[in-house]
Formats: sequence, C-alpha cells, structure tokens
Amino acid sequence: MNLARVRGSAAVLGVAVALCATACSTGKSTTAAASSGAPVTGKITLTYLQKQGDQQYFIDEADGAKAKAAALGVDLKVVNLGDDANQTVSDVQAAVAQKSSGLIIVPPDPSVGPQVVQLAKDAGIPLLTSDDQVCTSGPNPASCPTADLVPRIGFSGTQMGTDVGKKAADLFAKAGWSAADTRTISAWKQDVTVCTDRVKAAKASFTAGAGAGVQNIDVATDNTPTGAQDKVAATITANAGVKHWVIWGCNDENVQGGVTALQNAGVSADNVIGVGLGAYLACKDWGSSQPTGMKAALYISGKNIGALAVQTMYDKLKNGKAFPQEADAPTTMVDATTWQSAGVKCS
Repeated sequence: MNLARVRGSAAVLGVAVALCATACSTGKSTTAAASSGAPVTGKITLTYLQKQGDQQYFIDEADGAKAKAAALGVDLKVVNLGDDANQTVSDVQAAVAQKSSGLIIVPPDPSVGPQVVQLAKDAGIPLLTSDDQVCTSGPNPASCPTADLVPRIGFSGTQMGTDVGKKAADLFAKAGWSAADTRTISAWKQDVTVCTDRVKAAKASFTAGAGAGVQNIDVATDNTPTGAQDKVAATITANAGVKHWVIWGCNDENVQGGVTALQNAGVSADNVIGVGLGAYLACKDWGSSQPTGMKAALYISGKNIGALAVQTMYDKLKNGKAFPQEADAPTTMVDATTWQSAGVKCS
C-alpha cells in the first residue's frame, strides 16, 4: 500500500469529518447541489471526473460521454483523478472555478464525498455520480441514509452479483466438483460500497444455486490485478489441500489477478472457475490459444454509463428534469464463444 496515499486519504477524511461537524451538527444533512433556478439557456459545459481514467472501462465511459455530449452540443471536459483523493478535491475546485454547468464524478475514495458535495452546493452546481456511491453527510456510503446518497448512474450491484453467482453455480454444477475439496474466493476492495453489494449478492446466488456447502474465503484487495494476485497467492498457500477453486470479485481485475495466482501456483485451468465482471480483461484470455481459468464474465458497457450520465445531467440543466435517485444500465453474460459478438472491447 502506498503510504503517501494513505496519509493523503486520511487528510481528506479529516477535512470531510470536519465539514460534517459543521454542516451536520444541526441535524440537517448536507445535500447535493441542485439548480433551483430557470433551465440553462446558453451553452452547457460539463466536467466528468473519473477515478482510474486509464482503465479500459473508464476509457469506454469517457468515450460514451464524449459522443453523447457532441450529439447534444455540450462542451465536456473529462478529468482523470487516478487514485488520488486529494487531487479529487483540487480538480473539483478547478471545475467550479471554470464555471462548469454541472459535475459528474466517480471519486477514487468515498471519504471525499461530503467535501465534494459541499463544493458543488456552495457554487450552485448540480452534482451527479456515476458507478460508485457518494454520501452527502459522511465518508462511508455503506452507512449512509438512503436520502443522503447523491443521485447515481450505474449498474445494480445486487443484480450484477446475482448474475455472477448464478453463472458460477451453473459452471460448478457442470464441472461435477464436490463441495468438500472446493473453495470460493470473493475478492474486492472492502471499503467500496458497490463492490460489497456485488460480492454479497454473488455469494448468496452461488449458495442458492449449486454451491450450498462450499466454503467461501473473503480476500481484501485494492481492486487491481497485481493486488488481487498477491492476496490470492497468500490464500492459496494457506489452503494447500484445496483441489478446485471458484473465484469472483468486484471487477475483472480481481478475478484476473486471482486466476493468475492460481496458475502460478500450479493449479490447472480445468480446476478453476473464474467469473469476471467487466469482460474487458477476460476477453484477453479468450483471445489467446492458452487454457484459462477465466470461464465467463459479466459484460458491462462503460459507454452506456457515460452517455446516460451526460444525458441525465443535460436533461436536468436544459429542461429542469429531476435526477433519478438511481438509473441502471443493462448487462450481458459472455464467455469465450460469445464475447466478440457482444461487442466487448479488450483492455
């Protein structure tokens, strides 16, 4: 873990807590900024701030947002926040100073949420999130009252996890493995609410299917392939007697890292069932001639989310249409035989 990042996140969390101490002491939660005046009649300018902007999913999301903005005649600026919570605050401040009509954000750290919300509110700029949840009144969306969550465009974490768990259960049943010598791995960054929603639903769906009696191992990662690989490798070492493995996680990165760790440990691809979430890394395995433990993946289109987020913000600014609290895009399960026809773009 990067110590500077930890210190930076702690600093941002301190600011967020201090902010809540002043904004929440009256018992009234800080609310997301919303345009209360007449609809915008001139040129609309939007800023889309994304974590991990070099990841394929977010590249696709930015492309979808740009295409929709061009079609609507909107000026759009896309900002890559990386993994830096401190940069998030400074880039939001810059967007406010540049008179953006609206802000769409995927923050790298949920603890920055209250400060971002306050900056938008003070400037009178509507704020919309995509993908991840942001709480207006505290640093942790998992413990946030529903009314205090910023309106979000994304995918249903519960539905995605349910689909992943069901597919894993179907593949497990088809393989004919016994529960006694099989383990499931759930890999995810455990402070990201939408990730927890996905993994929790996958566990429940797998158990409700053919997976009853299979022991699960939770593995905390940083949602990157290398981070997942390192943590899963340690898990394999601690469970040397396990013959078969089923792995899912918050995203393709977790599953790809886990599959690689199993491969490096000498576990045959025939003894691994990996079900990704995203498909942008899974398809790289399927495009090669080598056997892989990545057996399926839930395809999620970042382009759809980016386009829907821009359209939703445009409708708010131009027509005064209220934000939906949640707006979800569809998903598709793919494998080595169907990913190309589904339109998956490999990272």
